[in-house]
Amino acid sequence: MKFENLIRTLGLAGALSLVMGLAACNTVEGVGEDVEAAGDAIEDEASERD
Repeated sequence: MKFENLIRTLGLAGALSLVMGLAACNTVEGVGEDVEAAGDAIEDEASERD
């Protein structure tokens, strides 16, 4: 009985981790795009000042 509860809890924790991991992929991708855009803006500004 306790072993079944442990397996159920671990399965639920694994499923939750998977869902959160997939959601984080979109977040990390968005942050990457924002950082890239900021870098481009800095690069453009530096080029204009040369």
